[in-house]
Amino acid sequence: MLELMLPALVASLVLLGLHGYLGIHIIARGVIFVDLALAQVAAMGWAAANLGLAVWIGNLLGIPASTAAYAVGLVATLVAAGLFSVSRLERSFVPQEAIIGIVFVVASAGTILLAAQAPRGSEHVQELLTGSLLWVTWPDIVRLAVVYAAIGAVHWFFRDRFLTISLNPDKAAKRSFSVAWWDFLFYALFGLMVTMSVAIVGVLLVFSFLVIPAVIAFLFTRRPGYLLAVAWMSGTIATFLGLFISFQADLPTGPVVVCSFALVLIAAFGLWAAMGRREPVSAPSEAP
Repeated sequence: MLELMLPALVASLVLLGLHGYLGIHIIARGVIFVDLALAQVAAMGWAAANLGLAVWIGNLLGIPASTAAYAVGLVATLVAAGLFSVSRLERSFVPQEAIIGIVFVVASAGTILLAAQAPRGSEHVQELLTGSLLWVTWPDIVRLAVVYAAIGAVHWFFRDRFLTISLNPDKAAKRSFSVAWWDFLFYALFGLMVTMSVAIVGVLLVFSFLVIPAVIAFLFTRRPGYLLAVAWMSGTIATFLGLFISFQADLPTGPVVVCSFALVLIAAFGLWAAMGRREPVSAPSEAP
């Protein structure tokens, strides 16, 4: 079991490291489905690349088709990131949630239409949804870890800006932060992460890694350090559980891991209720 599942486990833990952190930002910002929308945009980019667009771009620029395919997905995601950053401005007349929903629906429809033009199109759609976590290779994991480390370093260096805008937007306004610019940088880095992760674990698991551990964390605390610790701990438990069940029951890895995250969330709600908490944990007075 260990030899077969070890690459999938290591890849999942690498994903969890950054997804768990950014999921806290997503929950705090109240844009729960932005990750799902960006993941679907990335999937649409990958679907377009599978139609031969990646080969054409690769030949034009003299780069490998796999690199061109990633570039297609990344460009599509960055366009959506720019749209999300602008839609958050106070002068915007359209709610940001509406923009997120529109992007998700259009990207989903576009993915289906593109996949329908490709051989084995239904299989492509299924792979984009559930990923191929079980078949991840060590070179894939190394590339993932390097990119994630770079994204994490940027977040660490600018943590005051990012955390203040996410956890205390009123304070960010008083400090005259350029919210549109920092939002674009946040969503651009987010899109870079999602574009890589969708190719490995699919849209559904990307959403689970991002949102569910963060939701569990917010049940018990609002302190940033504790939020991250609870998110990582719960995500690790769900990952181990999902991979174990997948191996023992010989079931598709991605969907099983998604369901294991749901089980851990249900258990967390049970613990939260057993602790006698009926009101949300109070929010911190300010971000660190």
